[in-house]
Amino acid sequence: MHFTINGATHSVEPDIRASLLDVLREHLGLTGTKKGCDHGQCGACTVLVNGRRINACLTLAVMHQDDDILTIEGLGSADQLHPLQAAFIKHDGYQCGYCTPGQICSAVGMLDEVAKGWPSHVSADLETITLDGHEISERMSGNLCRCSAYPNIVDAIAEVAGAERA
Repeated sequence: MHFTINGATHSVEPDIRASLLDVLREHLGLTGTKKGCDHGQCGACTVLVNGRRINACLTLAVMHQDDDILTIEGLGSADQLHPLQAAFIKHDGYQCGYCTPGQICSAVGMLDEVAKGWPSHVSADLETITLDGHEISERMSGNLCRCSAYPNIVDAIAEVAGAERA
């Protein structure tokens, strides 16, 4: 099967039972995407598939023939950090760092959802989305942080989004 990961085309022949997470980590050596719970509950494995955020542990790799997949390794580089990566550092939103790749990939997807005008469960106005701390927290609720860096994570995302922290 073929797919594009971080801008490069890859061909792999995974076991048909292998999750996208396992193929990324074990077949392609992309270990930035973490295996936290392997049940879709923690968000540590969040990647972007065709621009949408998904839990890589919950999807079979064979379902992604010809898809465009973006992992944390494809967001920035040591010389040129993605704005969210820089904001996480500035606001100490990474602490132990284990959940950070999933948090950042999820935040990238979340900001794209907001730009497209997709409301969340707490959006007061379905036509005009106000991105504040409450809205960010709701939209990021699928990503857990055992270090409890949530206020710092929300601050980092709010800074990049130009939102008010509430």
